[in-house]
Amino acid sequence: MTKPIAICLLSGGLDSCVAAACAAREHELAFLHVNYGQRTEARELRAFNEIADFYQVKYRLVTSVPALKDIGGSALTDENLAVPEGSVSSQGIPITYVPFRNAHFLAIAVSWGEVIGARRIFIGASQVDFSGYPDCRASFFEAFNQVIKEGTRPETDIRIETPLINLSKAEIVKLGKELGAPLHLTWSCYQREDKACGRCESCLLRLKGFKEAGLKDPIPYVEETL
Repeated sequence: MTKPIAICLLSGGLDSCVAAACAAREHELAFLHVNYGQRTEARELRAFNEIADFYQVKYRLVTSVPALKDIGGSALTDENLAVPEGSVSSQGIPITYVPFRNAHFLAIAVSWGEVIGARRIFIGASQVDFSGYPDCRASFFEAFNQVIKEGTRPETDIRIETPLINLSKAEIVKLGKELGAPLHLTWSCYQREDKACGRCESCLLRLKGFKEAGLKDPIPYVEETL
């Protein structure tokens, strides 16, 4: 029997790669990548293509949402705002939050899913070891599933899957290792494209996850601070 199609929102980062590995167990993969004017746009796109090649993905869509850079308000899209370094934010929503980004990405995924007959959308969101982004919470995805029901054809059967939502970063690393995910091809740094900085919040969370999992992070760093 033909496997159902699952669209994987693949930034090229660690979490999205592991979520795609989860989807690969029971689905035919369709990879979606969205450029939005982020600092590491070129490096993330390279990671996307390399991971897609690893999984021999037939369905691939690379598109862009330039409005997110035009809107600004995030250190990831506005170079006048500094990317915080040296600590993981514990209070409030950090300046690296891109306002309502996941809603834009999911809307594109649903539109594409209706066209290619996808049944699921996988996203690597976690509400355990994360930066406090409001569009990474389980309640957000539950609400968006209701939006899909209300806003698509009656015969459409698309649901968002969040296999990592209650996993810590260490648990995500371990799961990726168990599933044979190509973690060496992923990229998480918020501000560099040659070597990961090792100081931004995304790098620190990633390094923490690998350390607690008892594994060596396979990507190069300028400075491994953990």
